[in-house]
Amino acid sequence: MCLAIPARVAELLENDLAVVDLGGVRKEISLALVDDVALGDYVIVHVGYAINRLDPEEAEKTLALFAEIAETLDSSPLTPHSSPI
Repeated sequence: MCLAIPARVAELLENDLAVVDLGGVRKEISLALVDDVALGDYVIVHVGYAINRLDPEEAEKTLALFAEIAETLDSSPLTPHSSPI
């Protein structure tokens, strides 16, 4: 399964590259598909490419939902690798 996730641009690099921060995880991505990305912008990242800029408020809401899901999974007796059977 592939997800497109919001990430904040933490560093702009040469050749349409940037480093994004996703909850403390930093990853180098390509900005070749999106124009005028600035430091601190939120972008939607899919398979290493920014595919769109995102409104900061929407990005924060989405990231909060991801955090809530992760917290729920962490407190669940079932883990993604366990089976109820």
